[in-house]
Amino acid sequence: MIFSLEISEKNTYQSLLPLFCPKSIAVVGASRNPKSIGYRLLEAIVTNKFNGTVYPVNPSAKFIYSIRAYPEIAVCPEKIDLAIISVPALIVPQAIDNCIKADVKAIILISAGFAETGKEGKVLQNEILNRVREKGIRMVGPNCMGMLNASPDISMNASFSITLPPFGNVAMSSQSGALGLAVITHAKKLNIGLSSFVSVGNKADISANDLLHYWENDSDTKVILLYIESFGNPRKFVKLARRIGKNKPVLAVKSGRTKSGIRAAGSHTASLASNEIAVEALFNQTGVIRANTLEEMFDITAILSNQPLPLNNKVGVITNAGGLAILCADACESENLVLPEFSETIKSKLRTFLPAEAAISNPVDMVASATPESYYKAIKTIMASDEIDSLIILHIPVDDSDSDKFFNSINSAVSETRNTPEGKNKPVVGCLMYDENFLKSILSSSKMPLYRFPESAGRSLAKVVKYSAWKNKPLGVLRDFKDTHIENARKICLNALHERGKGWLKAKEIHELFSAFSISLPESGITTNEFSAAEIARKMGFPVVLKLSSHTIIHKTEVGGVYLNLNNEQEVIEAFLHLKQKMALLNKSDEMDGVLIQKMLMDPVEVMIGMVEDNTFGPIVAFGMGGIHVEVISDICFRITPLNDLDAKEMIRSIKGFKLLSGYRGHPAADIPALEELLLRISKLVEEIPEIKELDLNPVFALAPGKGCVIGDARIFVSDKLSIT
Repeated sequence: MIFSLEISEKNTYQSLLPLFCPKSIAVVGASRNPKSIGYRLLEAIVTNKFNGTVYPVNPSAKFIYSIRAYPEIAVCPEKIDLAIISVPALIVPQAIDNCIKADVKAIILISAGFAETGKEGKVLQNEILNRVREKGIRMVGPNCMGMLNASPDISMNASFSITLPPFGNVAMSSQSGALGLAVITHAKKLNIGLSSFVSVGNKADISANDLLHYWENDSDTKVILLYIESFGNPRKFVKLARRIGKNKPVLAVKSGRTKSGIRAAGSHTASLASNEIAVEALFNQTGVIRANTLEEMFDITAILSNQPLPLNNKVGVITNAGGLAILCADACESENLVLPEFSETIKSKLRTFLPAEAAISNPVDMVASATPESYYKAIKTIMASDEIDSLIILHIPVDDSDSDKFFNSINSAVSETRNTPEGKNKPVVGCLMYDENFLKSILSSSKMPLYRFPESAGRSLAKVVKYSAWKNKPLGVLRDFKDTHIENARKICLNALHERGKGWLKAKEIHELFSAFSISLPESGITTNEFSAAEIARKMGFPVVLKLSSHTIIHKTEVGGVYLNLNNEQEVIEAFLHLKQKMALLNKSDEMDGVLIQKMLMDPVEVMIGMVEDNTFGPIVAFGMGGIHVEVISDICFRITPLNDLDAKEMIRSIKGFKLLSGYRGHPAADIPALEELLLRISKLVEEIPEIKELDLNPVFALAPGKGCVIGDARIFVSDKLSIT
């Protein structure tokens, strides 16, 4: 059993300070062999001028890298803040014990041979994790490539990277050490500075969630980057990222985007859901900017690290080549950016210095004869207006020898407008198709991010615009329903499990469960007799619907188990007998619990609400168009519970079918607030009753405003174990 030590949010930052800001470092496993990891780590710390003291620890060496070595960490001449351990896995427990005896505050465990190797390695990893947690020591790794802090006050390179990257405002965590080091090199080429970098390895103790805590409070960090292969505690991540994202953008690349992680289950929701959908839902809820590739991550970071956030989605484009402008406009509009046509006021100003053949609507195509001065004036004119929220500048040099003149004019205009009231909140990005060597030479002086192609500029800006819109929204509120009886509801599920084991609830059980949560169901009756069915229908009023009631047959329509628009008692009797005969022919008579009679609703909009439990992310709720359209059209939005009021609003409004719900071409509008409340109640239900593993409400009939919504059919799968694998 792993020793559990809960560290409060307030203390997490303090507990990580010895890792990021140590005053003394011991390299346990330092070696005189220049090819060894211990030597390379010591070399990296020393050559990058760590602003503290460093001690090689080796039982036999007197000096390593011209520095006095010590046989044990306990005999170092001062208390050690950070120990970096690079020894064989079987020796690690002893090295950990030595660190504990020496009151070391933090550890970076470079060594491999732990959980990544199998069961024995996992046992060994848990053993050392118990030891460090019991003493309150924080640990990065094992199986990692170290970390760095590029702040001039610290200058710590405790990684496999040869040199520290330039200091900047971007922090990064990587689950892949080698990939992370490659990214550091790439960031340096792009002139993107880092505040810190951590290779988390196996995440035995410190995970991305801990690092988010630290970077939230780190004044050197403005942008947070994550390379994620797996989530340890995604529900905690949701809480953290949602809060942090309101102040600092979080970008993530999540590898492994194939459909896996959720079995092909019996409900509509489970068949539509996947691990990838859960990740997408998580990022949408938390405002995390998802990059599809590492290259795209840094394209977006280039804007976030040195440009203001746009106030809205209106974009201006300036170019000297129509083809570039078309590609850029296509990329922008495909990502929901708007290129508004400029007003006559702007056009008249542009006409004063542009040739007659120039296009001045937006994009502004100054044609091939454009001069450095015309670029300068066009940028100043457009940035001074309130008709755009951001600007993309495109330029193809007619003569490479003039590239420096164009760049200087463009750069000056961007710099000058940045300090004006009109321009201070407008990000500017550029696609300057210059010679590669010249581009490298101007990166450090450029006042805007530079891209090789216009599509990259447009797509990157679009991701920033989307984040800015999310950042300006309220966080949302979790509804607390007072009219729920959680204990009664859970007892219904537990009784069903005790009687039959895992499986689908009966119609009567679902009715009782929903009643306990104040979720209204349509007037209905359940019976096993055709004459009783006719009597229920007569009292209810025609027309009615007759449905098969079965806790084993999930999709009733697939066995012809739904009879619509029955207008009198005789039709009800005939439908009952026909269904009974059909079940006999299918050898399913013993699966027929009876029939369900419900009032027929005429021409409502059908939606669906569902839930499936994922073994990593927990309950995932779905909302979309219902009836038979669920798997055909697949117009579905997913979110991870618990849902807040903003989640419910966005789920409903994000589907294409929202036009039907809001009233379209004469079709009556639906009761949107009632649908929002139903989503929130379902979220509360599945959060409070962990035995519910799958749920399908399909169809849900959306009635007119003020009339609520009616659940046409409901299926609920319960189990005392996680059923989704």
